[in-house]
Amino acid sequence: EGKGQIWLSDLNCKGTEASLTECEAKPWGDNICNHVEDASVECSGNVDIPDQGPVRLVDGPNKCAGRVEVLHENQWGSVCDDQWDMKDAKVVCKQVGCGSPLLALGGARYGRGSDVIWLDDVECNGTEDSIFDCQARPWGEHNCYHGEDADVVCA
Repeated sequence: EGKGQIWLSDLNCKGTEASLTECEAKPWGDNICNHVEDASVECSGNVDIPDQGPVRLVDGPNKCAGRVEVLHENQWGSVCDDQWDMKDAKVVCKQVGCGSPLLALGGARYGRGSDVIWLDDVECNGTEDSIFDCQARPWGEHNCYHGEDADVVCA
């Protein structure tokens, strides 16, 4: 049993919401519940987003903001900011398990990568499941330096 305020009651989710806050429910804090009625869940170990997936955000303030790095041939590398925009950020944010993109940044805003630059001229349409499904130059082919590393901030 929990302690303190009970915030949500009469929750009615469709299952497509990104957060419990998007589900139909009584107003926050409005309930006639006791803690013996506290809800719980048990999730399977199977998740779509691997902890160390092929994409990560590094050197940012939290797990949903940072320099974009991709894993190729067992080596992490950065992405050049040429053509980098919100559609590219949308795909990356989804791929790392974060919310909607807030910013698509360039110019190594979260610091310069130190290894290979894997991707350049990335052009996603925003509906792809992975940055690897987006159009880009061939792996490792670029005209960039680490001062042009791409960054994202996701919700």
